Amino acid sequence: MNEQQSLFESLARPRHNPGFVQLRSQVLHCYALAENFYLKSFPRPEVRLDLRGRSAGVAELNRNRLRFNPVLLKENQEAFLSEVVPHEVAHLLAWQLHGRKIKPHGREWQQIMQQVFELKPKATHQFDTRRSARQGYIYQCACPGKEHALTVRRHNKILRGQRYICRECNSFLGFVRLDQSVTEG
Repeated sequence: MNEQQSLFESLARPRHNPGFVQLRSQVLHCYALAENFYLKSFPRPEVRLDLRGRSAGVAELNRNRLRFNPVLLKENQEAFLSEVVPHEVAHLLAWQLHGRKIKPHGREWQQIMQQVFELKPKATHQFDTRRSARQGYIYQCACPGKEHALTVRRHNKILRGQRYICRECNSFLGFVRLDQSVTEG
């Protein structure tokens, strides 16, 4: 297991991550603000700290579940708690208040961000995702000197027969080497 995977595994276990307590507390605080604003109660979501990659958080609407990225939480705790948590809670609230036909970052979601949480509605974060979304495998196409960094998932798909093509030269990608920065951390 490489250092990045080990870091993710240790952070993803709530009882081993003191940040999870603060995360859960912030989710509950957001719900208290919403209930005070709307004068109604909302079902509390399941909270998980198991999201990987570049996304800071995801609201799974049908499951009433919030998933967060433990690496980005650890590296950006203050901004994560004050921006990402309300952002994802607002998705669940917008869906519960207005139904499934709304746009993800549409008017309803924006109003919740502004009126309930008093935050500027932003669709994306600006966190450094290098540690949470490292590319692990270097591939090459026919373009001179061009390399493509692929994730473990895409590399494994190639091993199972999937083929990827360069958008510029239309040649198939071929494996060159493992990106050493992944294993060196």
